[in-house]
Amino acid sequence: MLKRQASEMIPTVLIVDDEADILELLEITLLRMGLDVVKATCVADAIASLKQSEFNLCLTDMRLPDGDGLEIVRYIQAERPTIPVAVITAHGNTDNAVTALKAGAFDYINKPVTLEQLRALVKSALKLPERVNSGGRNLVGDSAAMQQARELIAKLSRTQAPVYITGESGSGKELAARLIHQQSNRAAMAFVPVNCGAIPENLMESEFFGYKKGAFTGADNERDGFFQAANGGMLFLDEVADLPLAMQVKLLRVIQEKKVRRLGSNVEEPVDVRIISATHQHLARCVEEGRFRQDLFYRLNVITLKMPALREMREDIPLIAQTLLARLASEAGMGSPSLTKAAATALSQYDFPGNVRELENILERALALASSVQIDVDDLHLTPAVEENAGEIAQPGMQWPLQDYLDRLEREAIQAALEKTRYNKTAAAKLLGVTFRALRYRLERLGMD
Repeated sequence: MLKRQASEMIPTVLIVDDEADILELLEITLLRMGLDVVKATCVADAIASLKQSEFNLCLTDMRLPDGDGLEIVRYIQAERPTIPVAVITAHGNTDNAVTALKAGAFDYINKPVTLEQLRALVKSALKLPERVNSGGRNLVGDSAAMQQARELIAKLSRTQAPVYITGESGSGKELAARLIHQQSNRAAMAFVPVNCGAIPENLMESEFFGYKKGAFTGADNERDGFFQAANGGMLFLDEVADLPLAMQVKLLRVIQEKKVRRLGSNVEEPVDVRIISATHQHLARCVEEGRFRQDLFYRLNVITLKMPALREMREDIPLIAQTLLARLASEAGMGSPSLTKAAATALSQYDFPGNVRELENILERALALASSVQIDVDDLHLTPAVEENAGEIAQPGMQWPLQDYLDRLEREAIQAALEKTRYNKTAAAKLLGVTFRALRYRLERLGMD
């Protein structure tokens, strides 16, 4: 039997449901949107249709007479990954929806299905870019860890599922979030990055949700918050573990209801925002310690993306370093220098506690101070590792340059303060006797932010 080809002009949607009234509602709505429709009432019929025809979108119920919608989601992911698939689930039964998102579903809608939700989902799905593995072009390297990260980023760009990005400081968590956004159907809309640890607690609600004129002293005009700014696009919550518990409650409600209320307003505004969160902390441990709400953790951690540390992909370091050098030289209006073989080897053997951010700082300094077109080991000024059983601290200048020695001491003092205050940066700044702004500057300069 010849396959029925999806029209290039008229997209074709496969709808799967065993309830005749819902099937009819879906069909009428889609036909009025100018789409072609093929119907199925069970898993077997749906898979048979997928084998025989080409589709631009699939909408499937979760509970079907001969199985569940997850079987269709998994079949599409395995055999027809270019087709976005969304699931229809009973209201309040979001566990199945989360499972479907993890299996590769594009999105989900709750019963009873509203026409507004359905139209928005279909329009969003049919604007998805062609599913080609073109993602990760800004993530350099051929190691297994980097290839796995690139492949997962490409998959995550095809869904609306919340993503939790984990990894050490400087490992490229924000870059990964931006790549997911750039390859998604939301790429034309805003990407709004937010450092949750940099916002004073008393300003969080107004910063996230906006405020009405006169809501508080100094509120001279109405202002949008992060959610309004990211409407239709993506909100990246960096260092999400730094959110205070009171704000976590408010954030959870917005994620569940998809509505925000400005400070000083009695009216809720609908928002369509995909959330990607990240932190260098162990978020599950924060939950165990009572510093992070478990229900919010499950809402944010639908799919986890781990960004590898540089020491986990040492074979990629010379290529990453040369790529960074070329960019830094271009920005400085200089010719691109090269690394000597000895310098590349030294970089590959270094542990990089600050990861790519630290590597970039090292190369920027080497580029400024190098006396030739080649960067050698001495130009890098790498800080040697301190032996664990060293009996005494080396004197400045004996084993490393003075600035590196001082940076190490400063890094250790800041790390100790952060751990003592459970990574509360405001409290850590007070403990260290510096301003919050000064601490932020030092964190960024030392590659610890």
